[in-house]
Parts: sequence; structure tokens; C-alpha cells
Amino acid sequence: MEIAIKTENLTYFYDAGQEETEIPDVLDRVSLEIEKGTFVAILGHNGSGKSTLAKHMNALLLPRGGTVTAFGMDTKDEALTLEIRRRVGMVFQNPDNQIVSNVVEEDVAFAPENLGVPSDEIRRRVDEALKTVGMYEFREHAPHLLSGGQKQRVAIAGVLAMDPECIVFDEPTAMLDPSGRADVMGIIHKLRYERGTTVVLITHHMEEAALADRVVVMSDGHIVMDGTPKEIFVRVEELDELGLTVPETTRLLFELNRAGVELPLDALSVEECAKVLAERFAS
Repeated sequence: MEIAIKTENLTYFYDAGQEETEIPDVLDRVSLEIEKGTFVAILGHNGSGKSTLAKHMNALLLPRGGTVTAFGMDTKDEALTLEIRRRVGMVFQNPDNQIVSNVVEEDVAFAPENLGVPSDEIRRRVDEALKTVGMYEFREHAPHLLSGGQKQRVAIAGVLAMDPECIVFDEPTAMLDPSGRADVMGIIHKLRYERGTTVVLITHHMEEAALADRVVVMSDGHIVMDGTPKEIFVRVEELDELGLTVPETTRLLFELNRAGVELPLDALSVEECAKVLAERFAS
């Protein structure tokens, strides 16, 4: 299968005194391959390096050591930067940092206009992107009057209008209420399973990560776990030691096991968990 993102011995550190809005993460010889068309969730405690890794995927940061390639393009090659950022879009935690216009449809059109996309194609892309995220009826609204969840959907539409093959979501639901989080995860599901977009999701929400094809766990600049959600979340005690939690379903089954009730820990969804419990306690 084609590799969308590849890091080889990626090393990064922030200069002493360099001003950052986040904890200064460090990456230490991180090697990772993300296959095209997959949905990968990246977890880790604050300062683990996950957001720093994400910013390397479309050349917002460049390696201090090692290499990063996006669809075969070396991110260090300045001549390829624009094409890399077109093919690998990024959605951040705070949508206000990505919204640049006073009208929703103008904001979504901003990136393709700067890429020199013809006007008719821009119109098509803007309409399609807004329909994909459920914001078409708000196309003439002012972004600053929208809710946080609606702003995030507009930010996602702005990235979709670039027609990327991969989208990196850096904690896109961190500032949203449960309804807003559900909306964003619905869009991610649509992108992955209906459009075949490669999705990388940085998140603190284990229920979100449980929906991915693959979960990568980071700690102190290293990848310490890598597998399917079922393979990762059964390692409850190891995740606890890393300062991470597990989906509530897994926690429930884990605590029942500690109480002497033998149950499988890999029933991640509510439906799977309910089925396991019903079978175990059936009269």
C-alpha cells in the first residue's frame, strides 16, 4: 500500500528561549509510516511530542535530524513545500486561528484562491466542502457569529477546499462540547470511509481514538505503542503508568476483572460492551 506520511529517525528540539505556545516537545529518532487511506490516532500526555510530530507532517516544522516525507516528497525541499501543504492539510485546536475572512464561503475559498485554482473550480470546491461539513446553509454568515463547533466545521471545510489527500487534525475537539465533538468525529468518519482521505488525529479523547484503524502512543518523544485500538486499549495498566486513560467501556470491564469477574477487555464500543455483559450475567 502507498505510504502517505513517513518519518525516519525524526529528531526535533526547540531552541533554548524559543517562544512556543505549547510545552516544548522533543522528538528522539521517531520512525513511523502512515498508509494512504487509513485513520491513525496519536495519543500521548502533554509534552509527549505528538503535536510536534503532527506539525512535521506538512512541513510546518522541519526535522533537526532524520527525514519526513509526504507522499514521497521530502519536507526539507523548499520547492515542494506548497505542494506538500496542498496534499497534507492541517486542522488545529482553535478554529479562530484558521479563519481569515468575514464571510464563511470567502474563508473556505481563501486557500484555493491562493493556489491559483480557477474560479469555477473554486465555486465547486467551496460548495462541496461546505456540504460535506454540514455548513452550506451558513455560507453567507459571518464566522465570528458561529458556535465553536460550527467554526471548527468551517475550518475543516477550508482545508477540504484544497482537495488534500491527507488531513492532520491536531486536537480538533479539545475546545468543543460533546455535541461539537460528535459533529467533528462524524466528519472525520465521512472523510475516511466515504472519500478515502488519509486521517491523522491527535487527541486526548480515548473514545475518539477507539474509532481509528490504528493507535500510536507517544511518551517523552518516543513511540511506545503501535497497534489496533483493541490491541492498545487492553494494556490498561501500561497506559495508566503513562498518564493516559482508556475508553469508559474498557475501564468498566477492567474494574470488573479486578473484582473477580473474567471478561474480555477488547469490547470497546458501547454495543460490544453491553453484549459481553449481557452474555456474562445472563440468568
